[in-house]
Amino acid sequence: MQQLDDTTWGNPATRDVVALNYVNGTPDLPARLHDLKRLRRRLAEHHARTGCLIEAFVVWVDQLPALLRVEKTRLPGPLGELVFAASIVVPKDRCSAVFQVICPETGVPGARENLIGRQVRRDEMCPPHPYAPGLRGRLPYLLSDDVRFDVEFPDHALTRARRWVADTVPNVRVDPSFAALPEF
Repeated sequence: MQQLDDTTWGNPATRDVVALNYVNGTPDLPARLHDLKRLRRRLAEHHARTGCLIEAFVVWVDQLPALLRVEKTRLPGPLGELVFAASIVVPKDRCSAVFQVICPETGVPGARENLIGRQVRRDEMCPPHPYAPGLRGRLPYLLSDDVRFDVEFPDHALTRARRWVADTVPNVRVDPSFAALPEF
C-alpha cells in the first residue's frame, strides 16, 4: 500500500483504497450494537438503495465493540463492475472511528458470480437476504457472496476486503483517550 495522504492508502495494482477517519457527531447507525437483529435488518434496507449489504457483525477492536459491515455496489460505467467495501465503525456517544477498505473488481467482471451460478439452481444462487427476507435491492444478495467461496477466488475483490479485515482488526490499537469516551 502506498500512502496517499494522512488517512488514506492505496494499492495501485488492485486499485484498493484504505481510509481511516474520525467522525465528529453521533454515529449514524440505525440501531445499537447490542440489538444485532434490528441493526442488520435496517442496514440491509439502507444498503438496498445503492447495492447490497452482504454481512454485518459485532467485532471487538482493541477491547471495544465495533460494527463490521461488508457491502457491494456497482461502479458507474458501461462494464457494470462491482466494488466491495468492508468498514469497521467503532462508535462512541458523540463520535466514531471508521476504517474501511474499498476493493473494485479486477479481471473479468462477474466471474465469481458466473462460475458459482453455473453450479447451482437459480433459487439457490439468489436466496432471500439473510437479514431481511423479501428485500429487493439494487443488487441481489447472492450465494456467491458467501465467505466459503473466498478460498476459490483468492484475488476477488470481496475476498480481498475480507482478508484485509482479518489481517487488520487483530492489530488495531485504539488511542486510550478515544477508548475512554462514553459509549454509544
